[in-house]
Amino acid sequence: MQRPLAASLLTALALAAALAACSTPAPAPKDTRAPTVPAGVTATAGSASSVHVMWSAATDDRAVAGYAVYRDGSKVKDLPATTLMTDVVGLAPATRHRFTVRARDAAGNVSPPSAAVTATTLPAAEDRTPPTAPTALRATADGSRAATLRWSPARDDTRVTAYDVYRADTRVHTVPGTATTAHLTGLRPGTAYAFTVRARDAAENSSPDSAPADLTTAPSPGAPPNTAPRDLTATAAEGEITLTWTPPKTGAPVTHHELHLDGRFATTIVWGTTPPPGRATYTFSVQDPPGTRHTVTLRARLPDGTWGDFSAPRTVVVR
Repeated sequence: MQRPLAASLLTALALAAALAACSTPAPAPKDTRAPTVPAGVTATAGSASSVHVMWSAATDDRAVAGYAVYRDGSKVKDLPATTLMTDVVGLAPATRHRFTVRARDAAGNVSPPSAAVTATTLPAAEDRTPPTAPTALRATADGSRAATLRWSPARDDTRVTAYDVYRADTRVHTVPGTATTAHLTGLRPGTAYAFTVRARDAAENSSPDSAPADLTTAPSPGAPPNTAPRDLTATAAEGEITLTWTPPKTGAPVTHHELHLDGRFATTIVWGTTPPPGRATYTFSVQDPPGTRHTVTLRARLPDGTWGDFSAPRTVVVR
């Protein structure tokens, strides 16, 4: 006797549903583990109204998504995972505050608070005179991912309360005014860097930049040597900027350089004949108003047609 067609179809559909249920992957386990507690938290009064807070990165079984900074138990900053320092501003002079930091992940898990640190803002001061620029800045690579900076102290009519470290015109570190060294981490292997330092007083007056200090971190094992142009200088005159540099040694004349302005490609510098020996020079026009700041980098075209490493950046102010 033949089975009715409807019954056969129902049986087939039930089997298919059962097979589909068996093949459906199990949902990923819910993330319930919080990140580790941020360590190495420091708080330093930078002025009568601000405190600079820094910490070391937390870890997570998946990834840290960000940090929250608390002042006296109240959250004052939410920051991305790539940020490990911040300035808490708008504070009253000569006031003691307590700071903690907590890490969070994408699932919303939050670490316990870090160990609390305290800082007292400086007394209010009527001061419009900035400190002098720090001098004798030196930079030493500590392997492939860190560096140490050293400098001679600045002078101020009251006192220097902080030193700010800049890389390509972006502040990356701050130390107290009594320090003349800074240790930087999170650098990339085989990369050319330029650092400057500014001194700051209790009234938030900042000095001019120190002279830049260049360094190139050690390459990763097996990586080729760095091919960045060296000893780049940038000098502004009315309506123009002049660059001078030493091309990299590539085994052949370097006929092309790329110029990048503020991180974006600007132009290709081409020598139609044999490049000049020794230092190279290039001048270009600028239309920006006086006081405009630009960051300049160069890279050379290598004999195989690829572009080499970027030079250490230089910041120049339009005149």
